[in-house]
Amino acid sequence: MLPFFSARADGAPHVRPYLAAIILTLSAFSGASAQETLPQPDSVEAGKAEHLTVNGVRQPRTTSADTAHLLDHALGYSTYSAGGVSALPVLNGMADDRVATLVDGMRIDAACPNHMNPAMSYVDPDSVSRAVAIAGITPVSLGGDSIGGTVEIERKDPLFAKAGNILVTGHVRGDYRSNGGGSGASGSLTVANDMFSLRYTASYSHASDYQAGGNGQHVRSTDYLSFNHAVTLGVKKANHLLALTFGQQDIPYEGFPNQYMDMTNNRSTFVNGKYKGDFNWGTLDVRGSWQRVTHVMDMLSDKGGHSATTGMPMNTDARTAAYAIKATIPLGLKHTLKLGSSFDHNGLNDWWPPLQGSTMMGPGTYHNINNGHRDRLGHFVEWDAQWLPRFSTQLGFRNDVVMMNTGKVAPYSWSSMMSMTDAAAAETFNKASRGRTDVNFDVTATGRWKPLDSLSIEGGYARKTRSPNLYERYAWGMGSMATRMIGWFGDGNGYVGNLNLSPEIANTASVTVDWHDPNPMQRWDLKIQPFYTYTHNYINVRRLGSFSNGLSMLGFVNHNAQSYGINASGSVRLWNRPAYGRGELVGNINWVRGVDLVTHSGLYHQMPANGVIGLHETYENWTGRVEVTLVKSKDTVDWLRNEPRTPGYALLGLGGSYRWRYFTLNAELANVLNQRYYLPLGGLSLGDYDATGILGPLPGMGRSFNMNMTASF
Repeated sequence: MLPFFSARADGAPHVRPYLAAIILTLSAFSGASAQETLPQPDSVEAGKAEHLTVNGVRQPRTTSADTAHLLDHALGYSTYSAGGVSALPVLNGMADDRVATLVDGMRIDAACPNHMNPAMSYVDPDSVSRAVAIAGITPVSLGGDSIGGTVEIERKDPLFAKAGNILVTGHVRGDYRSNGGGSGASGSLTVANDMFSLRYTASYSHASDYQAGGNGQHVRSTDYLSFNHAVTLGVKKANHLLALTFGQQDIPYEGFPNQYMDMTNNRSTFVNGKYKGDFNWGTLDVRGSWQRVTHVMDMLSDKGGHSATTGMPMNTDARTAAYAIKATIPLGLKHTLKLGSSFDHNGLNDWWPPLQGSTMMGPGTYHNINNGHRDRLGHFVEWDAQWLPRFSTQLGFRNDVVMMNTGKVAPYSWSSMMSMTDAAAAETFNKASRGRTDVNFDVTATGRWKPLDSLSIEGGYARKTRSPNLYERYAWGMGSMATRMIGWFGDGNGYVGNLNLSPEIANTASVTVDWHDPNPMQRWDLKIQPFYTYTHNYINVRRLGSFSNGLSMLGFVNHNAQSYGINASGSVRLWNRPAYGRGELVGNINWVRGVDLVTHSGLYHQMPANGVIGLHETYENWTGRVEVTLVKSKDTVDWLRNEPRTPGYALLGLGGSYRWRYFTLNAELANVLNQRYYLPLGGLSLGDYDATGILGPLPGMGRSFNMNMTASF
């Protein structure tokens, strides 16, 4: 029913997450016996989730500065390219806003017409304690207003000392990447007693443009610079935990190779709070957050640069405030009831200042979204039942009310000949009734049966609903330039909103068969998961016009669509002897196919059949891995968006790590053979197009030696 992922962390025991959670728990670099934390709530509401724990290394298989890549190799999960720290998640072919992304239990929406600042871009990978991806059938307790699944990111909880002691602990880490000259550093320091805890974390990440495989082509607009700071205050007393995190992120610049624009500044200031308490009647979990984002787009040097008289300034100011309350109430020994309420406010201003001396971008300010807001109020009830020792069920119901509106807008000029198209569109938009309220309902029903110690079967059905985002409804411009500034798809097309869009309603059925060694040592396992989704009112596009470069102006519309596929994973232990260590062969494969039932086009950003096969070896403090990533050619594309076809490829990767006392050294050689390939979800390389006039798919990174070292204390 949900995607499964088998993984063996370097130096960690084999784990078998069930109920489809992919959970990566990254330890707080402890090792001091004085450290203790309250038990964390189960992230996967449909059952007891096991955790993959990695001591001292945030994720052995990636040295990326992008938190979205912590979940690489998870079944059904992929990312589509954006900036260096801003990849967008895809679950079973459903991408971006169709995936609910929660950070510390709070939903964060992108504050940009190009979605340059998605939720995971605000979190440094080293501050993450748990990353969870659930595709398709997501428990209603993990949020609504999504149809593709849920990605949940949790920062580390506060650490506390044992009674009467003082705890001082932390870590420092350095990163290096040869391709693009990437570098990074991070660290944390915690001072705590048994009641109070104070932690400071900071990180820095930088890279220049990378080189593609093969001939070493320079891939423009792939540079970035990012800083993160956060302070966490924790208070613990008996069975109660209160944590407050104050933080700020600054990204002075970030290139976007598949967009016309780049990010020239992004500042996020946030406060997150959470309380967890155990009572006689059950458990109470309360979350709250506030965030302000100031976001600026223009063109970096690869796209011609910007000054007072060149480029195209675009500004966004967003404020979000949210709460989430969940109560877990045991009803006897076999039944559990979960009740919850949540509210999310997203306020947005998006305006484009005039460019000095420009007749096209002036003399006034272009108001794209003027005091827009998207508020979501949700409530849920969820019932878990253990009917028999080998049979359990979960039934959930959720209601979300989504309220949206925006003020009147304006073009650069009401009278200029160059703004006539946008001026007419603005007049029509301002006369229209713009307020919209959607009343959405979600239902999930799942069951788990374990007929044998070596076999478990899970299956279920979900009805999930998602309302349009602010830009899908309110992007009003009709001019060539204005429409090309809207779009988070990396395809170079221009987009026009639609006030009359209806919410998407996805009906998903899925079954997962898990056949494994009944021995607790889990010498082998095999998981197979087919799924099918039929979506009413899928938000797709229709063609409104064409541009001189062959790309299109597209308008958002509702169509019906379907997608189906299969995910599978397996592992087998090859040897386990003191003289040779432990060796294991692992692999997974993912395949999805989607089609618009009106246009009969493929759905956009569907990853072709892909998989990974690897040999992992652990010997005392050493670990090593050899992995081959296989991706089929992308032949089924969305022809309405002029989506490029890409050839298949195979990439060889080598990696290993060594741990000694408080130090961990991790190194890898990615794309060992320097294979030239194109990213199936990379869209068009618009940064290179500006410089060369050649419009083609985005090339992937060539050979790179990556290394990091962590010291904990």
